[in-house]
Amino acid sequence: MIIFRLSSVAPRISQSNHYATLSPAASIAGALQEHINSPSPKSGKKIHADIIKTGLRPNLNISIKLLILHLKCGCMTYARQVFDELPKPTLSAYNYMISGYLKQGLVKECLLLVQRMAFSGENADGYTLSMVLKASASSTSLGSLCRLVHARIIKGHVELDDVLVTALVDAYVKSGKLECARTVFETMKGENVVCSTSMISGYMNQGLVEDAEEIFDKTRVKDIVVYNAMVEGLSRTGETAKRAVEMYASMQRAGFHPNISSFASVIGACSVLTAREVGMQVHGQVMKSGVYTHIKMGSSLLDMYAKCGGIDDARRVFDQMQERNVFSWTSMIDGYGYIYL
Repeated sequence: MIIFRLSSVAPRISQSNHYATLSPAASIAGALQEHINSPSPKSGKKIHADIIKTGLRPNLNISIKLLILHLKCGCMTYARQVFDELPKPTLSAYNYMISGYLKQGLVKECLLLVQRMAFSGENADGYTLSMVLKASASSTSLGSLCRLVHARIIKGHVELDDVLVTALVDAYVKSGKLECARTVFETMKGENVVCSTSMISGYMNQGLVEDAEEIFDKTRVKDIVVYNAMVEGLSRTGETAKRAVEMYASMQRAGFHPNISSFASVIGACSVLTAREVGMQVHGQVMKSGVYTHIKMGSSLLDMYAKCGGIDDARRVFDQMQERNVFSWTSMIDGYGYIYL
């Protein structure tokens, strides 16, 4: 679209700067982009206010930049206003708006806009479909939706890039469709540690430890997250808890420093094994790591000591906790119950 009387707005943003030699439209677009890239983009909203006051009709480039600006500021109402004023929203405009809703947790609005996009005849790309899967993660019909999206990918010849593959694998895993997830996983051209972690967690949740170990062993470039998925999954039962401790040790030999998730999982394994000595060693690492004050850490430690019969140690941890939750109180009470029964 044509911009009417842009010269009435442009001078206010282009005087005494490098936009002075540009056209009014380019000056406004350039100024908006600077605000978008800045750590405090809200000041760029003044440009939109000037555009509205002067009755200007921004072209597509400026409208998209206004949309991005408001989304970056978290101003969903203004962003939607800009979007709705577009005569024919482009694929990028839809994707920006859908992504904005998703980041704000507005799942219903996100999916309604996807529906409107479909009715408009605009074809979704891989990024759009990945957002649909993420938005529907908590849906009870996620499995059916995964298959629909997967079919759309195949029929529409949509490129399965890393973002889309990750979203599809994760969605299949969350819906319990591990065979479908594995099929997509095996089609990947390169290695994707995020997908590997998702597959491992999915197999562990269904008690398929050998399948999880197979994925782990095939993952050449490992990170702490994939190690944590293994430690957490192995820590759940007495049959595999010892291997969780061994995996925890392997993780450190590989050069990774344990984080809160690592500590909580291996301490959980110590609880299952009633391995107080190992638990005390991990406790020492926790103290040195600086995460000791975290409520998850304190709760895990006192539960471990209580189940291992170290009620005095459990009480010490309990008393030192800056914050307690229901699990903390229950573990402490149960610990005393074991003694007096």
